[in-house]
Amino acid sequence: MRALILVMDSVGIGGAPDAANYGDQGADTVGHIAHVCANGGADSELREGPLRLPQLVALGLGEACCLATGRPPPGLERPSRPSAQFGCARELSKGKDTPSGHWEIAGVPVQFDWGYFPKSVPCFPDELITRLCALARLPGILGNCHASGTEIIQRLGPAHVETGKPICYTSADSVFQIAAHEPSFGLERLYDVCKSARQLVDPLNIGRVIARPFIGDPNGGFTRTANRRDYSVPPPEDTMLDAAENERRDIISIGKIADIFAHRATGKNRKAAGNDALFDQTLVGTDQLRDGGLLFANFIDFDSNFGHRRDVSGYAAALETFDRRLPELLSRLKPDDLLIITADHGCDPTWCGTDHTREQVPILMVCEKEMRQIGRRGSFADIGATVARHLELPPLSHGQPF
Repeated sequence: MRALILVMDSVGIGGAPDAANYGDQGADTVGHIAHVCANGGADSELREGPLRLPQLVALGLGEACCLATGRPPPGLERPSRPSAQFGCARELSKGKDTPSGHWEIAGVPVQFDWGYFPKSVPCFPDELITRLCALARLPGILGNCHASGTEIIQRLGPAHVETGKPICYTSADSVFQIAAHEPSFGLERLYDVCKSARQLVDPLNIGRVIARPFIGDPNGGFTRTANRRDYSVPPPEDTMLDAAENERRDIISIGKIADIFAHRATGKNRKAAGNDALFDQTLVGTDQLRDGGLLFANFIDFDSNFGHRRDVSGYAAALETFDRRLPELLSRLKPDDLLIITADHGCDPTWCGTDHTREQVPILMVCEKEMRQIGRRGSFADIGATVARHLELPPLSHGQPF
């Protein structure tokens, strides 16, 4: 008896009931990708034609989309009999960022307001930057604005390499991001600067400080590396991970899960660069996971490589690749295992801007135990509550098991 949660980072299935409060009314990550693909607008060297997700559709993805929006996306029409239970969930937490979504999945909705930086230039308080430069012995910083991470390293990368000033920027999320050139600035030095920044932004209630290392040169351009590291605040209450650790259960976290939970109760952490490598690690982790254990995986490429970059074709290809690999995982499940495939927010690549979108998420559940239908859920926390019940852990403080 084991439990596995796979988070398809940013794979939302339609605007949440409160999406208008976030400027996201009408956003629909999966739906809009499917529509673009159906009309030939996402054809590329990587893929062509309608969106093809036969494994996810068989598990009920089309049905989940229908629950969220009232219609199945083109190419994802409902099977006559889905092979798994399906549903959708709205988020209770304020905001639409990664920690809030994952913490709520794990049973802890974020019921406080995160701190955010204004869209003015400069966006960071003078005192914060002065103290950071003194503490980390920096000659100054570049950026100091809201920006796309891939765009700002191309624009400011040459000046950064020349001056040694790190590139500091933010987004609509509660985040302070620091980009630096790995060879010239040094990876460990970048991590140390981020640790200093983490201390300084705590009073501002900023959710994450993110190290964004990159390589390259002004002539060939700059590329981010896989050595990203997130410095998060820990969840305000115990999550299903804490419940599992308290019961001395086996825990395996894949990808950035450990960073998201500030390495609290995240067990053995297996990192990798890219969704395909993360899927490999998920398979290895599944083979190693002991009875009564919990595996929690995040697949980041959907969000970071395609959603934020508004790359519809790349996002569609990534979904299709993920779908093709699912049989490898399904064949490894034991009769009494629980598998839940879900998401943490949206990042509609057809939407304006480069930020996350406030959306409902799918819940696709594979389990031979008899459970009631999932339907529309009022909180992501129902996922954590369900996992806790399946693993016979003490009940969590939030969520209703399905």
